[in-house]
Order: sequence, then structure tokens, then C-alpha cells
Amino acid sequence: MRDPNKKIMNLSQACQWRNDIKLSQKELVVTNGCFDLIHRGHIEYLQDARAQGDALLVGLNSDSSIRSIKGNNRPIIIETDRAFLLASLEAVDCVVVFSESRATNLFKEIVPDTYVKGGDYDEDTLDKEELQILRTCGSKLKFINFIQGYSTTNLIEKIKMIK
Repeated sequence: MRDPNKKIMNLSQACQWRNDIKLSQKELVVTNGCFDLIHRGHIEYLQDARAQGDALLVGLNSDSSIRSIKGNNRPIIIETDRAFLLASLEAVDCVVVFSESRATNLFKEIVPDTYVKGGDYDEDTLDKEELQILRTCGSKLKFINFIQGYSTTNLIEKIKMIK
């Protein structure tokens, strides 16, 4: 098993790693998200995403980024632990934490061959700026079927009900 700590990279390291993939004529798949309280739905999604190419980079929203999107009660799990959990998965080849609320800078720098998002999104619901950058980069878009019954929000609600 590869050391998860070596799969967690800053943007500069990830760009060099990406260049090596490109030189090897391999396809890079990129996805992004909060991945707070990782559950089966996340794992199946990441496995499906990885199957779309030769390597998978996960852009991970930082703690401050999640708070700006979801409020002060999130994330539940801090970014260093979320990054380690993701990097521990065989399907994940690289994790990059980003501080912005959107992954636009990550996409500009990494230039994914394929960008994957869950089936609860489509081209109309993706962030318009992210979509424009992905199109400009020439990235293929792939929407993976949403796995019903698995969501962080539902998991949090279930935990709240425990007395």
C-alpha cells in the first residue's frame, strides 16, 4: 500500500505530478468536494471516478472553504484528517486541499483530462465559472450515478437523533 502522506500534495507538487502523468500519456481524472464524514456513497463514487482514467486527483475543500459554503457547524472532520482518509483509499492517487469556495484555480493549474461529478449534478447545476474553465481546458465531463440513501447531511441528521 502506498503511503497516504505521500499522496497529499500542495498545488505545486500536484502540478509536477500531473506533468509526469501527461508525459506518460496517461489520463488524469479530477473530482472535488468536501468529503466530510466519508461514507459508502463517497467510496463507490471515488471508485467509479478512478475507473474513468489512469489516475485520480481529489480536490478537497479546506475547513474555511466548507464553513463559507455550509456554515460554521461544518466541517465535522478537519481537513488534515479528511485528506488522510481520502489518500488512504486505493482509488485515490492524489489529494490537494484548496482554500477557495470553488475549484477554479485548481482546474486551471491541473488541467484535468476528465472531470467527474456525482449524478446529483449536471452541466446546468455545476458552478458556471468552474464549467467554463473545464470547457476551456478541453476536459471531458462525466456525471456518475448518484447513490441513493447516502449523504453526509442525512448521516448528520441521524447522529443528531441519537440520545
